[in-house]
Amino acid sequence: MDLYSSVKELKGVGAKTQELLAKIGVYTIRDILLHFPYNYVLYPAPVSISEYEEDTTVALRGRLAGKPYLKGGRMQTITARITDGDVTLPVYWYHMPYLRATLHVGEDYIFYGKVHNKNGQFVMEQPVLFTEEAYAKKRTSLQPVYHLTDGLTNTTFLKLVSQSVQFAEQMKENLSSEIRTRRNLVSYKEAIVGAHFPHTTEELFAARNRLAFDEFFQFLLKLTLLKEERSKTTCSMMTPERIITVSKQLPFTLTQGQQQALTDILGDMQRDVPMQRLLQGDVGSGKTIVAFLAMLFASQNGYQSALMAPTEVLAMQHYEKLQAFCQEHAPFTNVYLLTGSITATNKRKIKQALSLDSSAMVVGTHALLVDDVQLPNLGLVITDEQHRFGVHQRQILTEKGSLPHILVMSATPIPRTLAIILYGDLDVSMITSRPKNRLPIKNCVVKQSYRKTAYEFIRKQVASGHQAYVICPLVEETEGMDGVDVISYTAHLKSYYEDAQIPLRVECLHGKMRPSQKNDIMKRFANKEIDILVSTTVIEVGVDVPNATVMMVENAERFGLAQLHQLRGRVGRGSSQSYCIFIDGKRGGKVNPRLEILNKSNDGFYIAEEDLKLRGPGDIFGIRQSGELDFQIADIYHDASLLKDASWEASNILKEDPFLQKEEHQALRGMLNI
Repeated sequence: MDLYSSVKELKGVGAKTQELLAKIGVYTIRDILLHFPYNYVLYPAPVSISEYEEDTTVALRGRLAGKPYLKGGRMQTITARITDGDVTLPVYWYHMPYLRATLHVGEDYIFYGKVHNKNGQFVMEQPVLFTEEAYAKKRTSLQPVYHLTDGLTNTTFLKLVSQSVQFAEQMKENLSSEIRTRRNLVSYKEAIVGAHFPHTTEELFAARNRLAFDEFFQFLLKLTLLKEERSKTTCSMMTPERIITVSKQLPFTLTQGQQQALTDILGDMQRDVPMQRLLQGDVGSGKTIVAFLAMLFASQNGYQSALMAPTEVLAMQHYEKLQAFCQEHAPFTNVYLLTGSITATNKRKIKQALSLDSSAMVVGTHALLVDDVQLPNLGLVITDEQHRFGVHQRQILTEKGSLPHILVMSATPIPRTLAIILYGDLDVSMITSRPKNRLPIKNCVVKQSYRKTAYEFIRKQVASGHQAYVICPLVEETEGMDGVDVISYTAHLKSYYEDAQIPLRVECLHGKMRPSQKNDIMKRFANKEIDILVSTTVIEVGVDVPNATVMMVENAERFGLAQLHQLRGRVGRGSSQSYCIFIDGKRGGKVNPRLEILNKSNDGFYIAEEDLKLRGPGDIFGIRQSGELDFQIADIYHDASLLKDASWEASNILKEDPFLQKEEHQALRGMLNI
C-alpha cells in the first residue's frame, strides 16, 4: 500500500464504509491524512458529584449506589444512581441495554457527560463510562473530532487514521529547509501526524501553524501567478452615459460610496485590459445594485454577464431582483437562472439559449462552472461573497469567455492590511455607508440568565408581525463540545412557545440537511411561513428577509467577531427597527471584551480592525471563523502574522523565479497544479 491506495485496502473498510467516505471526499489513504480534525476534546480532571456545573461537560467521579434498573419498551432505558458519599445523582442511558451487565454496584467509575435540569431534577443522561485507569489514559492526549457524515462515526474514522498515519512519511515536503528554519515551522510529515495525534497543546499548535502557513503560501503563489493574465487584451466597453442615467432613475439615491464604486467599475470596463476589482461593502451597504448596473453596461455593449452566488436561495433572490430591474430599465435583455436543482430539460434549454444569446445575463451557483455551460461572449463575471469561491473556481468561470472583466463582491469585513495581501490581484472599491432608510441595529450582550426575557421579547416582535433568527454553534449535541445545538434548541423553543394562543412556528436549518431541504426552509421563512428560524451559521450568507427584526446568538463567545457581524447582517434589512442579542455562555460576571466591541459598533471594518488587535496566539479549541477564502485550517484573523510571513516568502520566491521554472521549485509547481 502507499499514499494513493484506495481506502478499501484498510482494515474495516467494506463497501458501505467506502461509500460513506466518498461522501466526505475521501477515496485514498492520502485523502484520509488530509482530512484534518476541526476540533479537539481535552478531557477535564475528574470532580466529585457535588462540584459539577450545570450544562457543562464534566467528568464525575462516582460510585454506583444501587443495582441499575432496565425498563424495556421502545426506549430501553437503564436508570441508575451514583454517589460520592455526600450527593446522589440519577443517571440514564437510552438504547444501551448491554451496559447493565458492565455496571457493578459499589464500584467507582468516571461518568463523562453533561448534568442538566430535567423536570425540576438534576440528572446525567447518556454519559460515557470509564474506569479510573482508562480515563487517566484519555487525559494524556487531545482527542481529535472530525467533520463526517451520518453513519460514519468519529471512532471509526480515527481507526482509519491510525492505520494511515504510517504513510505520512511519503508526503512530499514542499518548503525549503531555509523557509522552515526562518519561520520556525515543523516538517510536513510532523505537521500531519501532529494534527491527528497531538500529545500536547504545543505539538498541536506547531502542526497547525505549519498547515496554516502552507495554505496561505500556496494561495498567495497561485494568486500572484494569475496576475499575469491582466496584461492581456480584453473587451473594452463604451458609452457609460446610459448607465449613469439609469442610476439617477432608481427609486432611491445612490450613496456616495455606491457612486464612487460605480465610477471605478465603469472606468475599468472601458479599458482594454481585464478589470479585476473587489467591491467590498459592509452588510446591507447596497453592493448588489452596483453589480446590476455593471451587468447592464456589459449587456448594452453587446456582451454577456454572469453573477455567481454561493447558495441556490441567494441566486434565486438575485435572479428575481435582476429580472425586475431589467423589466424596468432594459426590457429586451434576457435574464436566465442556472442552479443545480433546475430540471435536466430546463437546463438544456437554458444552456442552448446562453450559447446563442450574445448579450444575456445569467445568475447561478456552482452549476455555472460545468463544462457544457457555454458563454462564448462573456464580458463580465461577478462573484458574490468571494470567500465562498476559491481562486480556481473564479478562473474556471473566467475562461468561459475571452478574458472577461472580473468583479468580486464581499461583505466580509477584512482589515485593510490583510485585504492588500489576500486580494493582491484586485483593485479595491469600498462602500462604507448604508442606505438612508436603514435604522442602526440595537445590540445587547447578556448572560444566560437573560434568556427568558429574550424569549418574551421575540414573542412580542412576532406578535407585531415580524420574524426572528436564533443562531446556535452546533448542529446536534456533540461529545466533548460545550455549546447549544440546533436540534435540541428547536425542540425546546417549540415547547416553550406552544402555550401561546397561537403557537409560534419554529423550524430549524443546518448544514447537514439536503440542499433541497435548506432551500425549502429558507423560502418558507422568506414567505413569512416561519416565525422563528433556529440555525447554524449556514444563514450567514442567506436570503434578504426585511421582515426579520431579531437576531439572537447563543454561545456568542464561540464565534469570531467578523462572523458575528455577518450574522447580524441578516437583520436590519428593512425599514423597521432591528435588534441583535448576543448571549455570552461563559459563567461569571465579567464582560467579554470582544463581544463589547459588537455591542458598541455596527461598523464591520472597525470591528475587524479591533478583532485583529485583540487576537494573540489564541485558543484554537472551539468554532473558528467561517471559511474565508475556503481555507481548511487557516484563519485570516487568528493567523494574521502567519499570513504576512507567507506573503513575504511567496513574493521572495517569485521575485527570483517569476514562473517557478527553476528545478528547486518544481515541487511547488506540482503542488499548485500548474
